[in-house]
Amino acid sequence: MTRGNFNFDENTPVFIIAELSANHNGSIETAIETIKAAKRAGADAIKLQTYTADTITIDSNKDDFIIKGTIWEGEKLYDLYKKASTPWEWHPKLFDVAKEEGLVCFSSPFDKSAVDFLETLGNPIYKIASFEITDIPLIEYIATKNKPIILSTGIANEQDINLALKTIRKYNKCELILLKCTSSYPAPFEEANLLTLSDFKNKYDVTPGLSDHTLGSTAPIVATALGAKVIEKHFILDQSIGGPDSTFSMSEKDFTNMVNSIRNTEKLLGKITYSLTDKQIRGRDHSRSLYIIKDVKKGDIATEENIKSIRPGFGMHPKFLKDVLGKKFKGNYSRGSRLEENQYE
Repeated sequence: MTRGNFNFDENTPVFIIAELSANHNGSIETAIETIKAAKRAGADAIKLQTYTADTITIDSNKDDFIIKGTIWEGEKLYDLYKKASTPWEWHPKLFDVAKEEGLVCFSSPFDKSAVDFLETLGNPIYKIASFEITDIPLIEYIATKNKPIILSTGIANEQDINLALKTIRKYNKCELILLKCTSSYPAPFEEANLLTLSDFKNKYDVTPGLSDHTLGSTAPIVATALGAKVIEKHFILDQSIGGPDSTFSMSEKDFTNMVNSIRNTEKLLGKITYSLTDKQIRGRDHSRSLYIIKDVKKGDIATEENIKSIRPGFGMHPKFLKDVLGKKFKGNYSRGSRLEENQYE
């Protein structure tokens, strides 16, 4: 998918992103196999994260830099990011592998140097991570690259969203996707608030999507039904390999099931229409219509004793029953005959 046709309307299939994140566990071979597995699972894209521990934080033992209240409780920010980062020297190879697999490969940069580096790789889309939505100088710099932008809202209030969107639109006229996100790992269902997706579209005039940290595929399926056009989910070869993000990442098998469910949901949603399919038209044969249910002779009066609305649907429409009652039959008709307009006067 190139920048030129990265756009969405009501008929565009949901764009499904497999987030590599830290699930390479420090092995480029694992990263490559994860990309291939994402393709097998039905993903449209693989997303990287481009940072180093030094570009995202500093090495400090002060209390501010110790993680609290998450699955990484007690870990130092610098140590987590050093362990979780995707080495920049891997990026060209990972982009190439994704291209060979037919996947879009793009990344979330976390500082200007990462943006500059990604530009050398022809990065086609920029994802702004939830925790960077307040980094207006970074957002501004990304926007000047005039590429489609996916903006995640995991920690954002309305003021944050408004400012970020205003900043992007000042410099960028490309596709803008706003992702509903709950920045908890894993995220509880009751905090997902997926009804916000329709509000995104109406309030901000953006393409809505979901960056999902809940367990399972319920949230992506519901989001699709609510109009999400982008679904992002953390992806791992197998949760048994462990790693910083393994507990809330989806395995190949589960991701495949999620993709299938999303595609089936799209089929179910279809389009707004009142026309009938060929099968539905044939099904009308089994609807109700007017039939003669008792042998009648010429001159007999049509009554509810000899005419009835029954299945199948080859006779006259039931709406004509009151018009027919009291009329005389023109001829002899046997039980089970379709009632037709030329049979009475």
